[in-house]
Amino acid sequence: MKMLKMIRRIFLVVVLLTLIHPAWGKDERSIKDLSKALAGLSSDVDPKEAELVSVTAHTTARKLARDYHVVLNPEFQAFLVNVGARKRGWCGHWAADIGARLKELKPKTLVLHWGVAYDHTSSENNCLVVTARNQPFRDGIILDGWRRAGRLFWCPVIKDDEYEVEQHYGHSGITAWKENMQWSAWLRDYETGKEKSKTATNNKVNEAGSARGERASNSDSRQPTTQ
Repeated sequence: MKMLKMIRRIFLVVVLLTLIHPAWGKDERSIKDLSKALAGLSSDVDPKEAELVSVTAHTTARKLARDYHVVLNPEFQAFLVNVGARKRGWCGHWAADIGARLKELKPKTLVLHWGVAYDHTSSENNCLVVTARNQPFRDGIILDGWRRAGRLFWCPVIKDDEYEVEQHYGHSGITAWKENMQWSAWLRDYETGKEKSKTATNNKVNEAGSARGERASNSDSRQPTTQ
């Protein structure tokens, strides 16, 4: 009997490792690729800083999935938030919480931006965008923890095909992502020593989320290919 229990436990551990390993393998590759992409934004970008941002964004997204108790998919998570079964899980929550961790790094050669697509519509999504110093928003790289429910999605802003101004035939090639200057200022307030308290930050996030509450269950349904 004890032998059977031991065999069963070993079997469950093997199955669990089989399921977990591919996910962590993908993260490892994604971390390396994002590090390289961030460092490639400009010759002025510090490769070590690019790697730190990449690792932090990936690991924070995974942690938030656990903290939010994410189940099924992002849309269902939004539904759970709407009915009060979950406290966090809207796209703005992901962007704010990942952004809070990244701003703690106080990056010097990279700049954090807040992006919004289809603002004030049922398809609204919020994300982070990272650029090099003095680089336009549209030339940056998107970091989105919401889209894959904790498996960080990233790509260049202009290559995010699912968030562009579409035409009747094919793609327009015009990105729907725009910078929200107010939230971008929050992401970079460490530069001027005006960092807000955690309580004030959470209040602001909750206010923004509440304003989108009625449409959150249908929000951000676009699902582009993940990295």
